[in-house]
Amino acid sequence: MPQDPNFPKDLDIKPLGAPNTRYGAVTTFEEEFGLQAQQDAISTYGIAGRVWEASHPMITYLNPPPNWLFDPSMLLKEKNRKPYSILELGSGTGIAASCVAEVLGDGDRLYVTDLPEVCPLLERNLSKHFGKSFLLAVRPLSWGSLINARAIREEFKPLELTHIICSDLVYFPELLAPLLRSLIHITSGDFSHPNDEPIVVISYMIRSMTKEAPFWSAFGLWFRFYPVSYLPPTKPSDSTRDLDDSEEEGEWRRFGSEQDDQVFVFVAKRRPASHSWEVPEDDRELLSGVGANGTKVPKSDDTFESLLLLSMDR
Repeated sequence: MPQDPNFPKDLDIKPLGAPNTRYGAVTTFEEEFGLQAQQDAISTYGIAGRVWEASHPMITYLNPPPNWLFDPSMLLKEKNRKPYSILELGSGTGIAASCVAEVLGDGDRLYVTDLPEVCPLLERNLSKHFGKSFLLAVRPLSWGSLINARAIREEFKPLELTHIICSDLVYFPELLAPLLRSLIHITSGDFSHPNDEPIVVISYMIRSMTKEAPFWSAFGLWFRFYPVSYLPPTKPSDSTRDLDDSEEEGEWRRFGSEQDDQVFVFVAKRRPASHSWEVPEDDRELLSGVGANGTKVPKSDDTFESLLLLSMDR
């Protein structure tokens, strides 16, 4: 019987404390996501019960405090925008989904997904958002499962996703190929408007470059991606944190670049040509680039490597 990915061998994790103030004013829900709530959820749901580090920049990006500017912006708070149809992969505790739900309105849709055994945690933590003026649905979606993805598509036709959210999901090597496979599945034609590709938003903190780099090398073959930039508030008093002496007002920078731990928020879209490529069934082949560019030859993309080198040079 395969090991539960939420309960890896020798699991020993602690709840995550309050958000780093460098990420701005983050909406928090102590009852659902505080230290005690996380501790209780970890005992039942394993790693899915913890709030993970890269979720903090994600929720700041999704629901920014006043005077924070991002490029590109999600525009969730914009009054006259078109309706959004957002799907989150690996939602865990649901903290990112809760922050999105705070600002969604009429006509919007939010699909919150994780393993079947984690869905009860999501339903409990998101209960206060059910019954609002937008559609909120919690559904099982195991990474790599086309059956789960199709079930969601069939239930909510037309699905036509505008955004896909991935908060701190790049970690275990054995889950990298299934994660990429699901991203390929739900950015395919049956899941989006034919003339409007969904935008993928990924928050990521480097933990083991050797183990995680294969994901980015393969991801970049199927998706164009680049980091989110932000403009720090020009008046420190308008923010929840002060600028360091090293930070100059009015200078755009990569969001997360000033952290001790390397943190990124990426936006991505499928490469148009990739819709005609054959997706290999074997996970090792998918991560090695087989199928990309329409060939069975292994290959890799160096976008992430270049971004990392650029960050190190600064």
